[in-house]
Amino acid sequence: MNKSDEPIQILLVEDNPGDARLAVEALTEGKITNNISVVQDGVEAISFLRDENNPRPDLIFLDLNLPKMNGKEVLAVIKNDPKLKRIPVIILTTSDADQDISATYDLQANCYITKPVGFDQFIEVIQSVENFWLSIVKLPK
Repeated sequence: MNKSDEPIQILLVEDNPGDARLAVEALTEGKITNNISVVQDGVEAISFLRDENNPRPDLIFLDLNLPKMNGKEVLAVIKNDPKLKRIPVIILTTSDADQDISATYDLQANCYITKPVGFDQFIEVIQSVENFWLSIVKLPK
């Protein structure tokens, strides 16, 4: 996936500053060179994605419990937009409710992960996801 040593573009949609900080730290410490953009609500996420001046993400980490527009609504917009629908969307949330899991897969989420509570586990999960989606998986350009 890594376009000739260009950094991978990651969009993190997370309203909790602590979780955002942990995710950015995990992604920064990972093996893959990346640029991380962080937005704090669903409306800001859609604005970011539709702004031609922003880099197009190679991967999106999306929380479900967001202000202004929740994660399911954001996911629906992304997956219904021909310009955005191929971007892998990783749901990263505290919810382990079956209805949330089913609803996000119905909306074509690429992966659903419940946030681990511990710091070390959180870092490990983020780095594993990053490695899988950006080193192993082949994605369209």
